Amino acid sequence: MTMLRPTSRVSSKSQSQSQSRSHSCAPSDAPMLNARPYCAGRPSSAARGVLAVAAAVLALAGCASAPTDHFYSLSNGIGGGAGAAPAQVDPGYYIELPAVTAPQQLARVQMLVSSGAGQVDVKEQERWSAPPAAEIGQALSLAITGELGTIDVFRTPTPKDAPVYRISTSVQRFESAPGQYALIDAVWSVHKVGTEQVLTCRSVAEEKVGAGYDALVAGHRRAVNRVGAAISKAVRQMAGGGKGGC
Repeated sequence: MTMLRPTSRVSSKSQSQSQSRSHSCAPSDAPMLNARPYCAGRPSSAARGVLAVAAAVLALAGCASAPTDHFYSLSNGIGGGAGAAPAQVDPGYYIELPAVTAPQQLARVQMLVSSGAGQVDVKEQERWSAPPAAEIGQALSLAITGELGTIDVFRTPTPKDAPVYRISTSVQRFESAPGQYALIDAVWSVHKVGTEQVLTCRSVAEEKVGAGYDALVAGHRRAVNRVGAAISKAVRQMAGGGKGGC
């Protein structure tokens, strides 16, 4: 007896589906014999590798060229520095210097640099350590207390009946022109607390400066020192029984 072995058959439908899956990316008019399927929009592994390397190189280049921020302070070196003896020890009165007011454009820490008539540039990488109004207030406090040998008691209790002179300052202009000048224009007043004695003055201090931002900041420090010296003179005169003068 002859035994028949079962044979495996693949229907034409299955063959058609297999061919359709294996060549699903090929255009309809592409020859099927000896043709490699082409899939548009799916780059080869070599192309993907090139793109990855290019992206990495661009990222590294961006990190290497990132600019560095520089920070400056007006109070460094003002008031005689550490260990310097005050001009007068315990003069018998105190000063009180509330927060300095300034135009709204000085609320930012980035330097505003004059670049022409009525034009300013914002220097993103050249910055003050605090908004200019705060920088000016701290620098003035150090300059005046260093000149008079007294203490700034703003928001601090004082001994009973101790004379206190309140100094209010409103900055009108604070201009920076590297290689040209540094300028501060301020209206200030000295009021003996508890009395009606008030002196109001205006100081405009302009300093020539060399090129660069270090020279510009040094010029502003000199200008603030000049304003502080004028205020100190007025306080000393008033404390001595005079009316004071601008």
